[in-house]
Amino acid sequence: MRITGLALLLLSCYGVAQAAPLASPSICASPAQPIREQGYVPINGIEQWITVTGAACGNPVILFIHGGPGNALSPYADAIYAGWERHYTLVQWDQRGAGMTYAKQRPAEDVPLTVEQMRDDGIAVARYIEQHLGRQKVILMGSSWGSILGVHMAKARPDLFHAYIGTAQVVNARDNETGMYREVMVLAQAAGDTTTVDKLTALGAPPWRDPRNFGILRRFDRKYEGLATDPPPRHWWQPAPFYATPQALADAEAADDYSYIQFIGLRGDGMFAKVDLPALGTRFDLPVFFIMGEADLLTSPAIARTYFDSITAPAKDFTLVKRAGHDPNQAVLNAQWTVLRDKVAPLLQ
Repeated sequence: MRITGLALLLLSCYGVAQAAPLASPSICASPAQPIREQGYVPINGIEQWITVTGAACGNPVILFIHGGPGNALSPYADAIYAGWERHYTLVQWDQRGAGMTYAKQRPAEDVPLTVEQMRDDGIAVARYIEQHLGRQKVILMGSSWGSILGVHMAKARPDLFHAYIGTAQVVNARDNETGMYREVMVLAQAAGDTTTVDKLTALGAPPWRDPRNFGILRRFDRKYEGLATDPPPRHWWQPAPFYATPQALADAEAADDYSYIQFIGLRGDGMFAKVDLPALGTRFDLPVFFIMGEADLLTSPAIARTYFDSITAPAKDFTLVKRAGHDPNQAVLNAQWTVLRDKVAPLLQ
């Protein structure tokens, strides 16, 4: 990987690998070799930010596909997944238009993101990681927006992945959006929350043409999810020092704004409007595991369950997590760990 200034200092005690073509040999000299890298890798024509952390090269590899789009997980991964690196090699990828990738190469405002383009980026990242670490397959984990890309990647190249784990699984744009509006309205009416009811009524049910409406509904959604869920540890969402400089924070905010517009669209015609995962076909040629928060209003567990029940796969399992919503908390992490230990690990034997 090609490493920039401060990143080079951070990596000096572990050794640094330069960015290399996909045909390059593995950097892992032995299964016991630790690895900690971060830097830019050429992926489909642009430099994209990838971090790799693990106690031993011989451990299974997890490729995380972050949500948003735009909400890169790399600034928070060390805090959220502390301890996992003893058993897995953890790979974070800042997607096109997100995080450090956005900071390096800001897309022009008139250059759209597409699910297909980002799917192909994710597949290229998986191939790079497998060559870089000398592995034949990785475990694919996607959450929220990342669950859209995760399904697209799993359907397109199942041969690259041991299994797909979808958390806060999106299914269909209109079903998920309409379901969120309906459920928040029911909760607000039951609570006698006339302020929220009036504002939701003024919005009207989706679909919308005003890009602000989804964000307004999401604020009400978070309010009611917060009443039914346990919050995550506060330190999870404090960015690591490397990502907490004024410039890095400004870049992250700009990436979020850019990606939100790409996701929703200026007239409700963004990437999200076209999402219909069942239309891709319900046969999966790899094991599939869904983890859903019981109180998730944005990606309804009922909608996800209907989709899950329609799926055929070599193995599959559905986990419903109590006191959890759309955003991860400790209960969700515990469920992910349990699925990895009890469902995925036996597949790697």
